[in-house]
Parts: sequence; structure tokens; C-alpha cells
Amino acid sequence: MDKKKTLLTLSAVAIGSVIYNYLKPVKSNVEVIQDFDLQKYLGKWYEIARFDFFWEKNLKNVTAEYSMNEDGSVKVKNEGVNITTEKTKTSIGKAKYAGNVNEGALKVSFFGPFYSGYNIVMIDNDYQDALIFGDNLDYIWILSRTKSINEDRKAHYLKYAKDCGYDLSKLIWTVQED
Repeated sequence: MDKKKTLLTLSAVAIGSVIYNYLKPVKSNVEVIQDFDLQKYLGKWYEIARFDFFWEKNLKNVTAEYSMNEDGSVKVKNEGVNITTEKTKTSIGKAKYAGNVNEGALKVSFFGPFYSGYNIVMIDNDYQDALIFGDNLDYIWILSRTKSINEDRKAHYLKYAKDCGYDLSKLIWTVQED
């Protein structure tokens, strides 16, 4: 692609992001976890469920791995396998605290200066599974350190998400193969 087309594409993405942030859907307005311990959160997580969006469309075996960057931000490595092509898709981003370091409110970027909310709203005491909300009611994830989650914990997370206004009929249960 030549420089002019690249510049036009980048400009369109930037304008689209600004418009989306101005017009984006209803915000999720919930409390994030307190006494958050980033060191316990680092490492590999398996995606149990999500609301589908363009990057994760048709992906199975989805994982997220969090590690520290030298600048103090968090490296975010998302990975999954396309169910049709069997090709692995990887995306690298970074996360920062959105506010207080003791709160589970982060902001994540995969596209330069554009950040989105990543709100850890529930987590078990041992940091083995978690419920994550995005900036708005379009983004939700259930994560676990293993490829499955306890049924009671799953039911608890689902009830909480529904009570917060999430349309659980849109939930995609991620295939995690052995």
C-alpha cells in the first residue's frame, strides 16, 4: 500500500475511533474489585466466555497472557486459533492502571494511543477465575487459569452480569480443546 493510502486508512481509523467513543453504547457502571494485586493477576488465562467482536470472531483456544513491560505497563498477549483455517492469531497490546493501583480498573490498547476499559469486577480469592467488563455493555469476558470453570462460580458471574444489564443471549462459550 502506498503512503497516501496508508495515511488515509490511519485517518479513517482515528476518526472512526473518535466517533465511536462519542456515540458508544451505554456504559457499564459497576464497581471494580478493590485490593487488586497485579502480580497475582499476571500470567496465562483461558477465555471461558465472551461477547463476540471482530478480533475474536471464529476463534477457539483463546488465551490472554499478562506480563510486565520494562516501563511498568503490562504486556497483553491475546491468542486464539481460527476454527476454519486452524491458523493462530496473535495480538499484542499493553495495559495501564486507569486510576488507583489497588483497583481492578485498567485501560488496554492494541492500537497506539486508543485505550479501552478493562474492568475486573469479580475475581476469586486465589485469582483462579475472573469476570471482566469493558467500557460498555458490548464487552464481557469470563476468564480462568484452567480451561473450565466451576459451575457455581459460572452461575454467580452470569447472575451478576445479567443484574448489571448484560444481554447474556449474546454470550459465546469459547471452545478450549485439550
